[in-house]
Amino acid sequence: MKAMVLKEISSVEREPLELVEMEKPLPNSGEVLVRVSACGVCHTELDEIEGRIHPRLPIVLGHEIIGKVEALGPGVKRFRLGDRVGIAWIHSTCGKCHFCQKENENLCESFKATGCDRDGGYGQYTLVLEDFAYLIPERFSDAEAAPLLCAGAIGYRDLRLCSMEKGEVLGLFGFGASAHIVIQVATYWGYEVFVFTRSEEHRKLAKRLGASWAGGPQDKPPKKLRCAIDFTPVGETVPLALNVLQKGGRLVIAVIRKRNPIPALDYAQLLWDEKEIKSVANITRKDVSDFLLLAARIPVSSEVQEFELKEANRALLLLKQGKIQGAGVLRIPN
Repeated sequence: MKAMVLKEISSVEREPLELVEMEKPLPNSGEVLVRVSACGVCHTELDEIEGRIHPRLPIVLGHEIIGKVEALGPGVKRFRLGDRVGIAWIHSTCGKCHFCQKENENLCESFKATGCDRDGGYGQYTLVLEDFAYLIPERFSDAEAAPLLCAGAIGYRDLRLCSMEKGEVLGLFGFGASAHIVIQVATYWGYEVFVFTRSEEHRKLAKRLGASWAGGPQDKPPKKLRCAIDFTPVGETVPLALNVLQKGGRLVIAVIRKRNPIPALDYAQLLWDEKEIKSVANITRKDVSDFLLLAARIPVSSEVQEFELKEANRALLLLKQGKIQGAGVLRIPN
């Protein structure tokens, strides 16, 4: 099988992924072999490549995976050959700890991540435990479905953590793969949405998808926000978002890692009046399965820019530069 492999930590600009030939894996007990057709390109891959997250090396990246079941390991009962399935960031958990028992498996100390601790979807084949794979609604093409598995599902988790009511104002800072899906859920749930982004093209997309206002990160919105979600990779966004929250407002920080530190926060100006900061860690299987059903019902429309597998380095660089409209998706040849 062909795969794009990360062998060492590097800057994305150095094109660190190498196209190599690997042995096709064989499924063990409880595992499914998936022939990959599409894999989304996520900001988390930038963090892995550049060392803000520490992946197992060498590693096949990718955790927004769509493909068909090619082979079944012993004991697999949930899937049949030919089923179209998705694979997300959550590869496995212990299933026994306090967090797992309380439906907070995203916090499990034994949490393993697809494309980080185990090989992911930047290749022609990958393995997944049957309990961590998802049937994909028929209404989505492979390319449309790929971003739903992380950008969409983690955005859905972000949105639920906002704990908002219909008619309240939500601010989205950054408008990439996740935010362009989240806005569709937010408007469906009856929230008013303001978008803060440096890109004029992204502002146009935000307006088209339902934003009632779109401006730059430092612009003053028409109203204070009940909640804001920070999708940006930089620390400077945090004080900007806190400054436009209403009293008792909440800031949800969606990214796993920031490229640079959050600046010192002036307590009286930014955190007074019972404002909150909420981080988001990983994702649960329920997040993914619930969101896929909701996305099909709305229905969510994914804006995608497709690349060939061998173009993964270019796709990642464009992602880092903020030059992808919506989500980047790799087409995997078979």
